[in-house]
Amino acid sequence: MDILTSNSMLMMQKSLDFLWSKQSCILDNIANVETPGYKTKYATFEESLANAIRSSVKGGASYSSVEKAIEDTSVQIHEAQESTRMDENGVNITEQMTELTRNGYQQQYVMNAISSDFSVLMTAIRG
Repeated sequence: MDILTSNSMLMMQKSLDFLWSKQSCILDNIANVETPGYKTKYATFEESLANAIRSSVKGGASYSSVEKAIEDTSVQIHEAQESTRMDENGVNITEQMTELTRNGYQQQYVMNAISSDFSVLMTAIRG
């Protein structure tokens, strides 16, 4: 097992995929804040990942079963059904801007974690 194909690196890659999808949903929501009938989109990932890992661990998890659980989990895009506005638009701009900021911090955290792992690898290579 090496650092580039480890479960932690795979998990960080999947996390970045999720955060990218989440950001795309948020930006779509912000762009459509004045579109009548537009329903808020949101992305989910954590719950399906947790369930996949839990089910792989039940029968005595091996490295490969956890790896397969991580690889097989994908981002789900949903559409909210409720809307409180008269034009049936469900976007709350304050909520979306807050989520955009939170998402940016989460992306920065994951990128720092990846950078840290590569720094360790570079240090090991240089000796």
